[in-house]
Amino acid sequence: MSEPVRSGFFAAGRAADPIPADTRDGAEAGTDPDARPVLLSYSDFRVRPHNCFACGELNEIGLHLKLNLVPGRCWVELEVPRRFEGWEGIIHGGILCTIMDEVMAWALVQEDSWGVTARMSVEFRKPVTVGMRVRAEGWVAGTRRRIHSTAGRMVDADTGAELVRAEATYFAATGERKRELKERYGVIEEPKA
Repeated sequence: MSEPVRSGFFAAGRAADPIPADTRDGAEAGTDPDARPVLLSYSDFRVRPHNCFACGELNEIGLHLKLNLVPGRCWVELEVPRRFEGWEGIIHGGILCTIMDEVMAWALVQEDSWGVTARMSVEFRKPVTVGMRVRAEGWVAGTRRRIHSTAGRMVDADTGAELVRAEATYFAATGERKRELKERYGVIEEPKA
């Protein structure tokens, strides 16, 4: 088995680029509004390059999302390429759903919860236009046994205007399946200092 490699598309939670204050209101985000991002064992991932459409480095036509992880949250900032255009000048809604699913799912993985999307509800509030810089963020909203609830939103990175809002339910992987996934992707915990 080959050694895991640092892929570069995950970044540790950084105080220099925190989640905007207006999204850390406690009730919606599910976190203490005064909390600063801290490094946990899964804040710095080592993942083998893989073919995921959303975050994989090996998928030639994928999104190549550069995910950022902080406790209970995941975010990404990007300009969605024109090749994902739906109607002229507008990014396809399915691509926006993919981005939202990815940040919500990785918010769970960041807390060592792996699973599959069971249901997702998306509200498109304003069009995302080609060339617009956006910030998508997802957070853990609750957990009950093997069912995880998440929420997220996408905003215009320049103005903060809300563009997309989403909620999702994930079924947690069994312990055995989680170990298999970690092995397949080469995820290892960073040594604790």
